[in-house]
Amino acid sequence: MDEKAIKEEKKEVDPVARKKAVAKEIMSWVWVVLLAFLATIIIRKFVIVNAEVPTGSMVSLIDPGDRLIGFRLSYLFKEPQRFDVVIFKYPVDPNEKFIKRVIGLPGETVTIRDAKIYIDDSAVPLDEPYLPERWTEQNDGLIYEVPEDSYFLLGDNRNVSLDARYWANEAIEAGLTEDWEVAEEYTFVPKKDILGKAIFKYYPKFEVLNGKKENE
Repeated sequence: MDEKAIKEEKKEVDPVARKKAVAKEIMSWVWVVLLAFLATIIIRKFVIVNAEVPTGSMVSLIDPGDRLIGFRLSYLFKEPQRFDVVIFKYPVDPNEKFIKRVIGLPGETVTIRDAKIYIDDSAVPLDEPYLPERWTEQNDGLIYEVPEDSYFLLGDNRNVSLDARYWANEAIEAGLTEDWEVAEEYTFVPKKDILGKAIFKYYPKFEVLNGKKENE
């Protein structure tokens, strides 16, 4: 066996070299795991928002217990549209995430009269085929002036939904203010507090969320 072959054989069985190779392999996997972890954090913070729905306020589009994904970048280059279903910070408690439907846009007047919604004194009410049942609660004599850069949001299941119709009262009950005019500011959701547009449900089954889904 020549000298070169002997050196190669020693190199192959050298325990120090073997340890270095193993350590290098382990570090390569550590970097893979670390990068994957960082990518997950970045995606969850800047790209998607995960939400679980505990109530029936968005039946029949979203049922209690459904888990869904929203896209944080949906409104990076465009504004929320009427009928979009969005995930947002609850005005009365920003630590909570709510899911409702966009009804009133910035600067609009929203009138609720006899279970119908009229925008800017239109003679024709909004077409809302997604309502799961006859709307009977808080359905008449309500007028809202939506501030600029804010939105008016309601649940589809209006008889049980804790939505913009109630948030002013909720703010007072929570002790955030005793002034009704100040409390009314909690009625609306600023664009900066909209976390993303709801895109699809992934549990208990996968389903893409269409904005103006008809009640079938």
